[in-house]
Amino acid sequence: MLKSIKAIVETNGEVHLQEPVSLPHACKAIVTIVDEYEISETALLSEKSLAKDWNRPEEDEAWSHLQPDQ
Repeated sequence: MLKSIKAIVETNGEVHLQEPVSLPHACKAIVTIVDEYEISETALLSEKSLAKDWNRPEEDEAWSHLQPDQ
């Protein structure tokens, strides 16, 4: 059985599961450390689609007032 469970790993290595877990017996686990500033999957999947609208000269002109002077 493979099951993913969100957890917080403290700097001292202490692990806090984010949901209750009930197992029929003791099991081994693999902990994957995820960078806190990870880009969301939704943002990555929508980037190409949104780029069609964002990467146009009209958009550059509309937002040019927010760009630092070069």
